[in-house]
Amino acid sequence: MRKLILQMQMSVDGFVGSDEDRRWQLWEWGDDSAWDEELKQDFNVVFTTVGTILLSRKMVEEGYLTHWGNAAKKYPKDRFYAFAQRIVEAEKVVASDKLAASRWERTQVVSGDLPREVDALKQGEGGDIAVFGGAGFASALIAAGLVDEFQLFINPAVLGKGRRIFDKSGFARLTLLGSKSYACGMVVSRYAPAQ
Repeated sequence: MRKLILQMQMSVDGFVGSDEDRRWQLWEWGDDSAWDEELKQDFNVVFTTVGTILLSRKMVEEGYLTHWGNAAKKYPKDRFYAFAQRIVEAEKVVASDKLAASRWERTQVVSGDLPREVDALKQGEGGDIAVFGGAGFASALIAAGLVDEFQLFINPAVLGKGRRIFDKSGFARLTLLGSKSYACGMVVSRYAPAQ
């Protein structure tokens, strides 16, 4: 069975988004990245196991697929942007009750019961299923107990307040799968729900 892997950038104090307009992430998905080479390489390794990308309607309509499609075209030979090409090539699934059909290549829209749809994806063939934010969608997946692995990219910043992803889920124990610090100040910690 395929795993659902939730990957989120987070502050040291557990926020995934700031209530104020602050630059707190080492890389905010533009051309300017403070990530070191080892982190860039490890980030791309994650995408070698991904067969499907699950997205919220909001994220796809805000341009996630267009952005990474453009990056894949802009940097076709840059090894760091190999993940962007993988995003273009991978199957994408958008969970939405508001979209009737997909407007994006290699993308299908599913609606209805989120646990049922995710379970059907997990039963499918191919690599793991990756989810990249947003906060509301991630919170819904966590609260429904659908996440098999958390990959938390902890940025060296304290926000004090902002958006969280664990507020709706209640108490849960996690098992540490691994943690690695990088020269740029990022720490990537991987967890699974405790059995």
